[in-house]
Amino acid sequence: MLTAVYKSKKKADTYLFVEKREDFSRVPDALLATFGQPHYVMMINLASRKKLGVADLEAVKQALIEHGFYLQLPPPEENLLTEFKKDKGADSD
Repeated sequence: MLTAVYKSKKKADTYLFVEKREDFSRVPDALLATFGQPHYVMMINLASRKKLGVADLEAVKQALIEHGFYLQLPPPEENLLTEFKKDKGADSD
């Protein structure tokens, strides 16, 4: 299963996987407007991969089959204060 990967110039660490290079026909217009002009990164064969860096491989494959695209968002930023409080057993009030 070949897929083309594009990076957003508007949203940091945000990637769009599509079934065919330069084919955004199944990607909603609203998503493309938010994503911005897609910048081609690479073609990858998902069938020969055991895992992906951040995204769940099976979720990517399923989304490509069902929707024709997969949007990879960056992981949420860690709130260091909340983590510190949690480690110290302090209430989050």
